Amino acid sequence: MTIDEKSITGSLLGTAVGDALGLPMEGLSRARIARMYPEATRSATSGHRLVFGRGMVSDDTEHACMTARALAASGGRVEDFTRRLAGGLKKWLSALPAGVGLATLRAVVKLMLFVPPARSGVFSAGNGPAMRSPIIGVCLGGDPEKLKALVSASTTITHTDPRAWWGALAAALAAHMSAQTAARAAMQGTVSDARTDGKEFISRLEKLLHGEDAGEFVALMKKTVESAASGADTAAFADSIGLSRGVGGYIYHTTAAVIHEWLISPRDFRQAVTAIIALGGDTDTTAAILGGIIGAGVGKEGIPQEWIAGICDWPLCVGWIERLSMALHESLRLEKPVRPPSLFYPFVAARNFVFLLIVLAHGFRRLFPPY
Repeated sequence: MTIDEKSITGSLLGTAVGDALGLPMEGLSRARIARMYPEATRSATSGHRLVFGRGMVSDDTEHACMTARALAASGGRVEDFTRRLAGGLKKWLSALPAGVGLATLRAVVKLMLFVPPARSGVFSAGNGPAMRSPIIGVCLGGDPEKLKALVSASTTITHTDPRAWWGALAAALAAHMSAQTAARAAMQGTVSDARTDGKEFISRLEKLLHGEDAGEFVALMKKTVESAASGADTAAFADSIGLSRGVGGYIYHTTAAVIHEWLISPRDFRQAVTAIIALGGDTDTTAAILGGIIGAGVGKEGIPQEWIAGICDWPLCVGWIERLSMALHESLRLEKPVRPPSLFYPFVAARNFVFLLIVLAHGFRRLFPPY
């Protein structure tokens, strides 16, 4: 089934919107978010609040876009994709981004010291690889072997713990199924509002993980599917697996919360992103991953337009993301490499300095009530 450009654009924009909305609450507990940002827990009134009602993106969006650029420029060839993603990561770190995960930082420093991508990763089960995987699922989920190879390459370049790969693969599969459902509905001339088939998700995941020692992870995903099928909301599910204070950066926790919310709100971008942010913890990453999954199904039109317009960033702006989506779609259509739009990294470094000041201001604000 041909992947519509709308799914690619929706996934990348959904990642950016979720990232920007969740960023101001990153690291806060569920209770503190409810006290400091009560409107953030209500889908009808939630919106950007990083600076003067506007939002900016963080490493979650940057990594998704780096992955999309590597896919377009490599034509999906695994070795070339790995090389280009490694080059993108090095340029990204050279611009001094704020808030880099420790595992990712160590891995990219190794790349900059000429360690090859096959040996640059560090043993970590963090959620970093999962923010790069939805766009891979959208583009190549129809080819299970290619999907596994590309998600593995994207993961192990920074994280070598197999749990990081399993979680990233689950996020990629969810994004593929989201895009696939949208494509089927478009072919039939209908709009699907039904919940996603969790049993199909588990069946496909087990096939992808065949031969892996992933029994514990599959059991967690089955528990997630069962909870969603029972009608439990994601907050109650999070409580049941010990995440009452927030969803941390451990890949199992991130994947469980994200997949659960996707299963119960596969077409309601506003409700889903609001709910995942309200859980607290690593809110920009959980919302970015979820946004990339649901965005693949609803496209740009299904993302609240005021949330898209509220992203005030540069040079990685909404227009640039849309141009990147066009290049990636062209690469898939032609089945060959296409040159994606580039970023001038001295400008990115200047932007990162301003971004750091804004983030520090938010950190200072957290010293004061309400606690």
